[in-house]
Amino acid sequence: MMARKNSHPQRRFHGTGPVNTGGEIMVRFASRSGTRLRALPGIAAGILFAAFAASPLPAAAQSADSFPTRPIKVLVPYAPGGATDIIARIVAAKLTESLGQSVLVENRPGASGNLALEAVAKAPADGYTLFVGNVSTNTINENTFASQLQIKPSRDLVGIAKLVEIPHIIATTAAFPANSVADLIALAKKDPGKINYASAGLGSYPHLDMEKLMKTAGIQMTHIPYKGGAGQMIPAIISGEAPVAFLNLSSALPHVRSGRMKAIATTAPGRLAELPNVPTMAEQGFPGIGTNAWQGMFAPAATPKPIIDKIYQSVAAVLSNPEMKEQLAKQMLDVTLSPSPAQFQQLVEKETRAWGDFLREAKIKIE
Repeated sequence: MMARKNSHPQRRFHGTGPVNTGGEIMVRFASRSGTRLRALPGIAAGILFAAFAASPLPAAAQSADSFPTRPIKVLVPYAPGGATDIIARIVAAKLTESLGQSVLVENRPGASGNLALEAVAKAPADGYTLFVGNVSTNTINENTFASQLQIKPSRDLVGIAKLVEIPHIIATTAAFPANSVADLIALAKKDPGKINYASAGLGSYPHLDMEKLMKTAGIQMTHIPYKGGAGQMIPAIISGEAPVAFLNLSSALPHVRSGRMKAIATTAPGRLAELPNVPTMAEQGFPGIGTNAWQGMFAPAATPKPIIDKIYQSVAAVLSNPEMKEQLAKQMLDVTLSPSPAQFQQLVEKETRAWGDFLREAKIKIE
């Protein structure tokens, strides 16, 4: 149908939608043969304009000033009780106060953290679905699970803030006969493959750190991965099911103090005030083996920068509080807030490349 001519100047709308020509509304309809214009009477035109006006704006067009207007969900890729879960819950509780909306933590363990990773990467990029992960999930998994992952974490998620770093120890069950790294190596050489060691999953840094130690020392132990992270590793260590592991000190320290576990080495640069009698890996002849892991917050990659910045500013306010720092320090969580989201993202990308180089050089394959 031909459009009726009108003397009023036209206001054009690019793409399929309404065009105001003064007296009537001209609507472009896309068709295989091209774009056609059709005139609509006044009432229909008013309804159409109302429909367009009521359409939700894309995330990029929404103002960060009003964010958030509903609860925020934070996915944790491990079971409750581990360091990632602990820091996520502490930060979420404070963000609930400062943002005026509930910030809810959801534990979604499985596939070495990949289930939660993929869920967040595919979530709407509007700031309402976040992720708290660590060096394993957000730098190592991209290399170890490249053929299985449907996403690329360094590309499909964006860093908001590095939160904390945590020193690690080699933890054993209380009755384990080894009291040093040398003792552990001697036991493993006596019975190759007999000793089980725990990890937070295939390709996690507790797994790769033990692979480094075994390769360096020329020993073999049997890997038992636990998809729930430290929350499942700890019962396995205490029971003797998998009596040895690289374990974050935040999760391990209460059990070491209670006597249910013991520490035979720490990965920190120097001895820790909490464990003054435990020598470092370097002191025992294995410098550079062991990861002091960070925990960080992420969002889907297309989340608008103003929303990322607002969340970062809220997190920074929480972690910069002296009382909060003291509370976290008591749990062996050292606040290492990144200066900006961009600098945290740069760190993630750099470490992703570094872990890829290590895996290729060490010829470690995850099957």
